[in-house]
Amino acid sequence: METNRIKSLQIGRNIEQKEGFKAFVPHHFPPKEGFDFDPKILKKNNEATRLLGKLDGITKLLPDADFFLLMYLRKDATSSSQIEGTMATMIDAIEAEVQVSEHIPEDVDDILHYITALNYGIKRVTSDNFPMALRFVRELHQKLMHTARATHFSDPGEFRKSQNWIGGTRPGNARFVPPPVSEMHTSLNDLELFMHADDTTPTVIKAGLIHAQFETIHPFLDGNGRTGRMLITFYLWKEGFLEKPVLFLSSYFKKHQKLYYEKLSGYHSDDAKIAEWVEFFLDGVIEIANEAIAIVDKISVLREKDMEKVQSLGKRASESAIMVLPKLYGQPIVNNALIQKWTGFTRAGAQTVIDRFIALGILSPKDKDKKYGQSYIYKKYVAIFVDTDH
Repeated sequence: METNRIKSLQIGRNIEQKEGFKAFVPHHFPPKEGFDFDPKILKKNNEATRLLGKLDGITKLLPDADFFLLMYLRKDATSSSQIEGTMATMIDAIEAEVQVSEHIPEDVDDILHYITALNYGIKRVTSDNFPMALRFVRELHQKLMHTARATHFSDPGEFRKSQNWIGGTRPGNARFVPPPVSEMHTSLNDLELFMHADDTTPTVIKAGLIHAQFETIHPFLDGNGRTGRMLITFYLWKEGFLEKPVLFLSSYFKKHQKLYYEKLSGYHSDDAKIAEWVEFFLDGVIEIANEAIAIVDKISVLREKDMEKVQSLGKRASESAIMVLPKLYGQPIVNNALIQKWTGFTRAGAQTVIDRFIALGILSPKDKDKKYGQSYIYKKYVAIFVDTDH
């Protein structure tokens, strides 16, 4: 049950515009009376916070933590793009990054742009100690949408200068009409202050409120969902809840896509189901943190087994294999040319390394019927990340 205070709160209301349609105008945020979540939600928040700490701790033990992060970036980029209608898969993205296949779907470009934006955000926050400000949000959007496929003009890196809407063909028949431009800027300023406020809102819950409020404001012409989902991870990371940005919720939102939209819609409805959104969000943090912890464990076991296999080879063969195995954690789909690049070997030498990995059961041909230009996949490793997506 939601508390009476949460029940009585409203994020905003639909107001008739002079153009003849209603648009949602947010109240000042956060509400003056603050949020008062019931014990059930606070208990969930404690569990989510505990699991984030556990995930952060075991991620530090991974010898190849940056490769784990890279795979998670791809996983999140794929799920977040698929929520918006992209059909390309994580495997398509891995192949496209090093161009090991000529059969790359066109919409894999959406995933690659998302990865570029995430990587940009990581560098920006790490190197410049850059604040979670509106400028950062615009920069993320610019990287996400610059030269990206779009059904209409997205104005990369710029907040919208005209009215937008969700669903329908015009504001008059839309499912939801975000705030008009002038009110949008006021709401964005409120959100920026909320991000920086040293208040009593628990940090994980605050990350969920930031996402829902951002989606309500919908400040870009396109790319709002993807930008808003990135903000969750960057906020938790910036607040020191994660040493590396390894918690990504897009696969949870994709798995429960209909519910995700329903809960966001309820958040800014007239009866403002704020607690319902927060509970759904916390369930996601708990589920994804548990999944990520299990993935780290599986990677550690697989890595140990495969390292033993490689070390069982003769000295020379073992040395060349050890050059390649760690790189497979970052790029688990390869071809002969990529192995040559990694090792400096000739084509024949690179093929010898590949054949050894096939014999050890580490690599397998990606397309068994292909005679030329074959690529090879570290199937057991890739399956750890993608088996939950199907």
